[in-house]
Amino acid sequence: MRVRVLAFATARDTLGTEALEVDLPEGATVSALREELVRDFPGLEGIWPRLAVAVDGEMASPERVLTDTSEVALLPPVSGGAPKGWITEDPLDPGTVADRVRGPGRGAVVLFLGAVRDSSLGRRVRGILYSSYREMAGARLDRIVTEIEAETAGLTAAVAHRVGVLEVGETSVVIATASPHREEAYRANRRILERLKREVPIWKRERYADGSEVWREEESLAGE
Repeated sequence: MRVRVLAFATARDTLGTEALEVDLPEGATVSALREELVRDFPGLEGIWPRLAVAVDGEMASPERVLTDTSEVALLPPVSGGAPKGWITEDPLDPGTVADRVRGPGRGAVVLFLGAVRDSSLGRRVRGILYSSYREMAGARLDRIVTEIEAETAGLTAAVAHRVGVLEVGETSVVIATASPHREEAYRANRRILERLKREVPIWKRERYADGSEVWREEESLAGE
């Protein structure tokens, strides 16, 4: 299938054109499109964390499936900004999340990683299935970050949560906060995690070494 890609501002400069068409296999996702574009335009990799991606006029996650009628827009921050909270099935890259919050006036950057533990309530864990109401979860994460940023001058934040099956040791959530001073960045990071656990529709199903599985709906949504 052939997908139409529109690029604006710095994304346009990187691609060298405002519009192009990309050949992709049927069922390809935004993530697959990114890989194809970065292969052809290596400079895009450095700016991708700052981009928002819209498909047919709506903001889209990396897992959004494309069709041969899709129109994908690459939007730098000045054109609406990248989401501050998102849900993904892809492995999380802490550096990519941290890059969303860095800035010359923010001397303190705090990064929290939640990972799958090898035990829970005295039982050996072999992995966790994270499930979510994705559209609502992404919107809620973005709202939490926006509200916490508004409480502290100079603070920026970003949070990504992974869903799907994760093995022991894999990262389930990354929260990055940055501010001129460390206390504000520490406090905001913790508050985002606490609100995520209370408010975001993400659930986990623990998979044990003995082959049994249990939904832990009353436990922390982020694994920590």
